[in-house]
Amino acid sequence: MKTYNVGVIGATGMVGQRFMLLLANHPWFRVSALAASARSAGKTYPQAVGDKWSFETPIPEVYKDMVVLDAEADMDEIAKKVDFVFCAVNMDKAKIRALEEAYAKKEIPVVSNNSAHRFTADVPMIIPEVNAEHLQVIPAQRKRLQTKRGFIAVKSNCSLQSYVPLLHPLKGFGIKEATVCTYQAISGAGKTFKTMPEILDNVIPYIGGEEEKSEKEPLKIWGQVQNGEIVSASDPVITAQCLRVPVSDGHTAAVFVRFENKPTKEEILDAWKNFQGEPQTLGLPSAPAQFLTYFEEDNRPQAKLDRMQYGGMGVTAGRLREDSLFDYKFIGLSHNTLRGAAGGAVLLAELLTAKGYMD
Repeated sequence: MKTYNVGVIGATGMVGQRFMLLLANHPWFRVSALAASARSAGKTYPQAVGDKWSFETPIPEVYKDMVVLDAEADMDEIAKKVDFVFCAVNMDKAKIRALEEAYAKKEIPVVSNNSAHRFTADVPMIIPEVNAEHLQVIPAQRKRLQTKRGFIAVKSNCSLQSYVPLLHPLKGFGIKEATVCTYQAISGAGKTFKTMPEILDNVIPYIGGEEEKSEKEPLKIWGQVQNGEIVSASDPVITAQCLRVPVSDGHTAAVFVRFENKPTKEEILDAWKNFQGEPQTLGLPSAPAQFLTYFEEDNRPQAKLDRMQYGGMGVTAGRLREDSLFDYKFIGLSHNTLRGAAGGAVLLAELLTAKGYMD
């Protein structure tokens, strides 16, 4: 595999920082451009980040002298330096949509961590192991944008990774309804305990926009490409509640599910154990060897113990049991800034590269 030059747009935020760590030693991708807002432009990366670096691992040496560019004003310069970009900016959604389309129209593919284009009909929203076939909508998007190389592909909301991958292998049993309650880490809000003191000894029962995403995004993921658009599935019915909890990293989900053809517990466990997607088949660098892992212990998975499964790219489950109202209930867990954000986007970029979309 050849080496690709990549840019990180929004490099100074928490997800942008996670991108920087993941890409520092990536076998396929080399960071050749960094961009952020105008107030960071012209500074070296350490100067731009200042005291907002969010990780115990220090800023990698390879970035110490890199100068941050203006994501909007320096777009032409960035386009000359990169083969594609990762985008993780903190802006108004309308501005994000315009920014990402502007890069795509300069023939720069955009792999986005943002939500702005998740429901654009010809933009694939990908969990690489679940719906890689949605990449086939990209030619239709290129036709709309009038580009040859440029396009936008997005990853789904971070909390979905804690339950959609676990429901997906069970779709053959006919999922009718699912109730999900997510307990979401503060890094999902770009916060640490230092910058979010109000979360200590507390649970906040509202995360703006999160419940709508949790209910609707799975239906696009499970939809079909028709006439150059992704048409969302009409079922299953999903209802969600999302809470912010005092956990640094790792989103936990309590899931209740009803089937048309109720499987046995053993059938569910076999479906999880044997499931793999294209990232595993293709041997992509960031793909976990075992995508889904089930714990037999009653007190697992736990965020503190299990969020780093396969480098934070694995999804874990536990406490599968029959339910008195639904058919089954279980617990899911995923690392929200790795599998759920930057790591998921890097895996998506690897999939796009392996499929030839970056050439």
